[in-house]
Amino acid sequence: MLGRGPLPWAGHAPLASSRLPAGLAGAAAVGLSSMAAPGGAASCEDFAEFQEFLRVMRTIDDRIVHELNTTIPTASFVGKIDASQTCKELYQSLMDAHTSRERIIKNCIAQTSSIVKTLREEREKAQDDTALLKQLRKEQTKLKLMQSELNVEEVVNDRSWKVFNERCRIHYKPPKSQ
Repeated sequence: MLGRGPLPWAGHAPLASSRLPAGLAGAAAVGLSSMAAPGGAASCEDFAEFQEFLRVMRTIDDRIVHELNTTIPTASFVGKIDASQTCKELYQSLMDAHTSRERIIKNCIAQTSSIVKTLREEREKAQDDTALLKQLRKEQTKLKLMQSELNVEEVVNDRSWKVFNERCRIHYKPPKSQ
């Protein structure tokens, strides 16, 4: 890099981490480059907490247009900034963030599916237990919501790649794996 300090997308706008659940407050305090592969695991027990964790992790995608507009030079400034390096670093940040979020979502789906399976087995043994039925329905609803997050993730990722490709295609050619 040209000695300009950290990339703008390596950090994020100040988030009100006091509004975050205790296990996620630390994640909001770190930069997005760290958020692509956060040290703490997302809690799959509380869907609202899970969603908030994903929202914080999607900050890089939410700010991509602004970041590209402020870091990729127009024709008049083309010699002052290394756009190919900037695009390469953004590409890697996006890949890391998308991979990490997908892994977290799929992990929570697997955990919740396992709970649903166990509750179904218990329900077969105790069909008169209304509390068990209520818990099973709650977990099934949470599972459906988590599965819908995969669709949300696909939309968010597609939008980010579209914007990235529009602005960076002449500066950086990603590997063919995308």
